[in-house]
Amino acid sequence: MGKKSGSQILLECLKGQNVDTIFGYPGGAVIPLFDALYDETDHFKVYRPAHEQGAAHGADGYARVTGKTGVCIVTSGPGATNTVTGIATAYMDSIPMVVITGQVANSLLGRDSFQEIDITGVTMPITKHNILIKTAEDIEKAVKKAFAIANSDRPGPVLIDIPKDVFTTVIDFEPTDIEEKDSVFADTISIEDAEKIAHLINSSSKPIIYAGGGVKTANASSEMVELAKKAGIPVVNSLMGLSTIDRTEPLSLGLVGMHGFKEANIAVTKCDLFIAIGARFSDRVIGDPKKFAQKANIIHLDIDETEIDKNIETYLSYICDVKNSLKMIVDSVEENSRKNWLNEIQQTEVKSHYTSKDFVAKNIIEAINGKFNEQAIVVTDVGQHQMWTAQYWKFNQDTKFVTSGGLGTMGFGIGASVGAKIGAPEKPVILFVGDGGFRMTCNELLTIAKFKLPILIVLMNNNTLGMVRQWQKMFSKKRYMETDNTDVVDYIKLADAYGIEGIQVNDMFGLNDFLSHLNLTKPVLLECRISKDDNVLPIVPAGQSLETLILEAD
Repeated sequence: MGKKSGSQILLECLKGQNVDTIFGYPGGAVIPLFDALYDETDHFKVYRPAHEQGAAHGADGYARVTGKTGVCIVTSGPGATNTVTGIATAYMDSIPMVVITGQVANSLLGRDSFQEIDITGVTMPITKHNILIKTAEDIEKAVKKAFAIANSDRPGPVLIDIPKDVFTTVIDFEPTDIEEKDSVFADTISIEDAEKIAHLINSSSKPIIYAGGGVKTANASSEMVELAKKAGIPVVNSLMGLSTIDRTEPLSLGLVGMHGFKEANIAVTKCDLFIAIGARFSDRVIGDPKKFAQKANIIHLDIDETEIDKNIETYLSYICDVKNSLKMIVDSVEENSRKNWLNEIQQTEVKSHYTSKDFVAKNIIEAINGKFNEQAIVVTDVGQHQMWTAQYWKFNQDTKFVTSGGLGTMGFGIGASVGAKIGAPEKPVILFVGDGGFRMTCNELLTIAKFKLPILIVLMNNNTLGMVRQWQKMFSKKRYMETDNTDVVDYIKLADAYGIEGIQVNDMFGLNDFLSHLNLTKPVLLECRISKDDNVLPIVPAGQSLETLILEAD
């Protein structure tokens, strides 16, 4: 047994959780913790962003590409509140993250002290668990519990708030071998249930699999694809579920819902069996819940019981270990090609009217996809470029897709790309971002430059808040209010100010020439100047049924 400060105990506990990467920003309440980190730089690599929101998004992006728990450390008051958007983003997308916030000393709590905020109260609705630690003796148990909760069942963020005097308190400390277990993971479905599901599939003539982000979290993509191929079942994806199946696979119909392709949405409308796996029934997916998959029996396999029958009533539902449950269903189901069903779906496909020379999002994304067709990490911000990427990138099971789905956080992309590159330094990282989201957090170019992160930043610049403008165009009689970015920003000069190479292209010839010479060994900003009148299509108006999709914006 030895004497250690609360700061040293915390770092020992983080080592016990195999943490070696921290996204953090120092401040008054965490000075003792950063002082302890000074002696631990051989083990911990600390990445300081330009802003605490960048730290939260960095930890999030790191978690998404590594499968580890992202760790973020910030100070009290505004340092803590600056992470709220990042915490909420991780919460909505089920990303394991532990946020450690400094707090004013115990003697100052509840006195409106300088930089005091009740951050546990603030974040209670957007964390799986949070706790205010009052003594150094409580640190070990709290850390073990935080990591157990962050990673158990449906993952998510956990916050630990620690007063400054707890960091400086010295106690006798000896690590224990006792592990915190938040809960027991859900069981595999029974053989009888697997046979019941298999019977419904065998009896179905028009089944659909709806694969969500939970398929990736459960590491069940291979099992899901095996079921689809054996039984001849087309697969549609939520935004978070993209990359669970190769988009070049004939059974893959891609994104479903508000910006899903016609063949995906019509297939859902016509199906007689709808199998949801690791997916919640988001309003962006289902449209009008009363008209969603009306001809189908709906089966739902998920780890989170709160999602069952929340938005859509199911015929059968199971809280289960998705990976092993799918294995059992595959063993029980009959082989079937379902050629007639696939042919019927293919006949609804709408061909693109663009030529190969048009400088539009589809061609830009496909050209970059062709350059980085290996195991690239694709990151997006939020807006039109995000939906275009979801539609046109040829995702496969080796693609890591990092995007803000549930919260739709503009400004997410740059910080998340930092975390993604740090988490997977051997893989190319491509960030697609619109000028609106880019302007929100472009200060994080400093972080990319400081750590010399070779990220390709593809700035889709249409000088407008594209998705909002599209809605104003289509649903508000073209009454454009505060969406066009009429102020002139020279993004190439901005990149240069950070020491980042910037290139502007205005046509496919320029883009292809740039890509032919690109060797991504340093950060590069590629500004693609596109028309503000290009729209994300199809689109299903909010709250309407999936078959009412609009194919033309005018």
